[in-house]
Amino acid sequence: MQRGIFPSVTVPRRRFLTGLGGGIAAGVLAPHLVQAQSVECGGSFTAPIKPLPNPRKLTIAWNETAVCVAAVPVAREKGFFARHNLDVDYVNFGGATDQLLEAISTGKADAAPGMVLRWLKPLQQGFDVKLVAGLHAGCMYLMVPEQSPIRTLADLKGKTVGVTDIGGPDRNFFSIRVKEAGLDPESDVSWRAFPADLLPLALQRGDVQAISDSDPLSLGQRKQFGLRDIDNNMSGEWAHTACCVIGLRGSLVRDEPDVARAVTRAILDAGAWLACNPDEAARIFQPYAPRVSASALADMIRMEGHHHQTLADPLRTEITRYAEALKDVGVFRPSFDTKRYAARVTQDLFA
Repeated sequence: MQRGIFPSVTVPRRRFLTGLGGGIAAGVLAPHLVQAQSVECGGSFTAPIKPLPNPRKLTIAWNETAVCVAAVPVAREKGFFARHNLDVDYVNFGGATDQLLEAISTGKADAAPGMVLRWLKPLQQGFDVKLVAGLHAGCMYLMVPEQSPIRTLADLKGKTVGVTDIGGPDRNFFSIRVKEAGLDPESDVSWRAFPADLLPLALQRGDVQAISDSDPLSLGQRKQFGLRDIDNNMSGEWAHTACCVIGLRGSLVRDEPDVARAVTRAILDAGAWLACNPDEAARIFQPYAPRVSASALADMIRMEGHHHQTLADPLRTEITRYAEALKDVGVFRPSFDTKRYAARVTQDLFA
């Protein structure tokens, strides 16, 4: 565990595993607890902050089908917003990322959680949005049929991978992983986009040999179509890197820093609580995914990296690492100054 930013946080291994409940072997989680920024089950890792003196209304834009950002409804249901005197409305946003970032920067929304690999390239355009925290680690999967001869990323040479968006976070992440495996993600692997519900059918027809997606769809696809993972961002070094981040309107950060701290702290507290209460968190989120059982949603939450949260220098380090990796796969130009970029798009609220 890194020290300095979270000086008061040491989660006992037994306590954390007990809080997560069954379904994951202790050996899988142990490396995360050693190297990741682990969080307390009952609260945040930042110094206490006072509630706002007056009620403050805020709007959070989010994708309500994404279980990985279940901390957003949990924060309201469990009173994390209320304890900071925040009155929060939600806007379900499933449009293009640049439209979301424009909505935040122009004040149509005050904050949003989002997948960092979906945001980094659009943020290069100069949207007035600041990344203030890493909310959690991995939630993406690369899957093949159980009987597929593809066992490793290197086996994808000459194969086609189905994704939901050619510019999406899973395409970006698994391009990075293919590069790390020694392949060229442009010439050695092909990528084809399909609607999420058609990905397994494309796999069955042989149009693609692997598919990638995130929960809640991935768990259902895995069970219904007999799929197995060949890779995900919940193993190896990427398991210790934020997958989803919290973005705030830049003018909110500059003009109302106390409000910015309050909403960030509330969401992070909710994420910390969620990591250790997956069953109740799943019941809170279940109305947003009515076709998925609460028990299945709880399994997804257990698999995802909700024990990992970052701020300040660790967050900037993670953003720099992602940007460097995106340079390697051609998303950013070779001369792109990733450290300067990370410093520009992030903000330390708790310094």
